Amino acid sequence: MSIRTVSKRALLAAVGALTLTVAGAPANAAEPLRICASTKEAPYSDAEAGGFENRIAVKLAEAMGREPRFVFSDKFAIYIVRDLLETGECDVVLGVDAGDARLATSMPIYRTGYVLVSREDKNFTSGDWEDIRDTRFSRFAVRFYTPAETILKYTGKWEDNAAYLYGLINFKSNRNTYNQVEASKLVTEVASGEADLAIAFAPDVARYVKSSNVPVRMTLIEKPITRSDGKIIPLQYDQAIGVRKDDTALLEAINAALPKIRGDIETILADEGIPLLPPSS
Repeated sequence: MSIRTVSKRALLAAVGALTLTVAGAPANAAEPLRICASTKEAPYSDAEAGGFENRIAVKLAEAMGREPRFVFSDKFAIYIVRDLLETGECDVVLGVDAGDARLATSMPIYRTGYVLVSREDKNFTSGDWEDIRDTRFSRFAVRFYTPAETILKYTGKWEDNAAYLYGLINFKSNRNTYNQVEASKLVTEVASGEADLAIAFAPDVARYVKSSNVPVRMTLIEKPITRSDGKIIPLQYDQAIGVRKDDTALLEAINAALPKIRGDIETILADEGIPLLPPSS
């Protein structure tokens, strides 16, 4: 795994730390906020720190009076907690589900959910995932290992879509490596007519829906999936910031800073085009 650390003002931070120490201020006042990030998770995070979570992280660090320092990995986000946070390479992960059992999580920074993505000229406005049974729809773009995949299975649409979906990752095997459909491809498949609908987590696709040359729309899915065994699979989630479970001081500092940047977060999410729901907690 390749890891690199990037600080926008590393030299200035170092000088500032020395100055504060000499002046008798606490040395940790100038410690950078080390932010775990992936180079491969646009639109959330990218190598240039242009993802919307990167932008929120910068605002958070500034509100805490700390230098934002991204610790980038070339691995996908699913490995970030295990390979970066838990090993101490970095201290903060954005965009985790509130209450994630692996972490201590902050108050929610926003709430959103899964959406159905369609071309506007199809006039499909339903927020009910069961309506994809409609015979007009035969091909669906989704990401693997997500509730969207479960929806296809529960509506009897999986078998007929499997070959198409694996074609979106060039039929790479998932046996020994993690391969995923690019978020942007979910939208371009719908815009081009290759897919009738896409089912996706709204933050995955909002940027690409907004910038599509062919008008496409997102409709938030209204109800969760009730499995045959009675278990509920939610389709709406509070998103939060995660730290190591024993890092209580950092978590308290993050929670204290979040109200200061609520307006900045809302602006960043609006720029991204993410549909928001009231936080559940």
